[in-house]
Amino acid sequence: MSGRGKRRATIRDVAELAGVSQTTVSFVLNNVEGVRISEETRQRVLEAARTLNYHPDASARRLVRGRTRVIAFVEHHSPQSAQVDAFMAEVLRGIYEVARQYDYHVLFEPLLPSEGHFAERCVQLVRARHADGIILSGPRSDDEPLLSIRHEEVPIVLHGRPPTGDWPFIDVDNVRGAWLATQHLIQLGHQRVGLILHAPLVYTAAADRKAGYVQALEEAGLTVDERYIQQANFTPESGKAAMMALLSQSPRPSAVFVAGDTVALGAIQAAKEAGLRVPEELAVVGFDDIPLAAYFDPPLTTVRLPAYGLGWGAGELLIRILEGDEIASPHVLLDTELVVRQSCGAHLSAAG
Repeated sequence: MSGRGKRRATIRDVAELAGVSQTTVSFVLNNVEGVRISEETRQRVLEAARTLNYHPDASARRLVRGRTRVIAFVEHHSPQSAQVDAFMAEVLRGIYEVARQYDYHVLFEPLLPSEGHFAERCVQLVRARHADGIILSGPRSDDEPLLSIRHEEVPIVLHGRPPTGDWPFIDVDNVRGAWLATQHLIQLGHQRVGLILHAPLVYTAAADRKAGYVQALEEAGLTVDERYIQQANFTPESGKAAMMALLSQSPRPSAVFVAGDTVALGAIQAAKEAGLRVPEELAVVGFDDIPLAAYFDPPLTTVRLPAYGLGWGAGELLIRILEGDEIASPHVLLDTELVVRQSCGAHLSAAG
């Protein structure tokens, strides 16, 4: 009889037995904050891990020679935009936490594609051994540089839905999240619902959030009026300008879905400066549920995203790729939920 021990169970074995993705297994076993996982799924994963006697051991990961043990988080923003993006700060915190768990370090690089050296800089991060792999946040539909990065065989995970190709990625269902926000305003009786996009439409997240907004209007039999759609650019200042443009329309919207909480901060300020009471005269719903959303004036109704979980999941997916693990499901979509506070006026409708 052979003295060789039984093969140690892997995270892929647990995922297959539980009927879930490897990322879901990791979220459950590491109790990652903010990620919505049903209790039934959680128990199924825990039972599978018990059955297989699976115990994750980050300290036992392979240490491959020539590695920097650094992963780069490259963001499609200017440094100025990155500084004020509270949602991205939570994503970065998640990446830092999982990197620390696996004995990796994180390099943060906010880069603008318009600077002309975007692809070269991404490749250089790996070629010059500044980093072993890249998490790229904010994919765009005009991202030709992505193709050249892929041809260089640079290990990369996208934080966001890829514009084309079979890329490893983690994201939320932006279409459904925007649909939830817009439908909520429609259910409150609003028929003129405006949209302020948090970013230009070349960003896949912005395009998906517009699609969810349009879907909700069409399902309710409401006309999609392009005059009621404005575009911001990640910052409160751009949100303020977009809201001012919306309020100049006649008739103006009675409600606005702002597809980013940081942008919503400026949008609400513009409404107040125009003499409008929020939500009594203008209802507002945001997107992201940044930590400050509950402390807006008024507290912001918004679509909650698992920002920390998105960062944690992207970091872990990239590290597993770097460590040579088999990745059965490199495409991960996380759930969103609507968090109702005062800015939408739901409490006024209930009181009435």
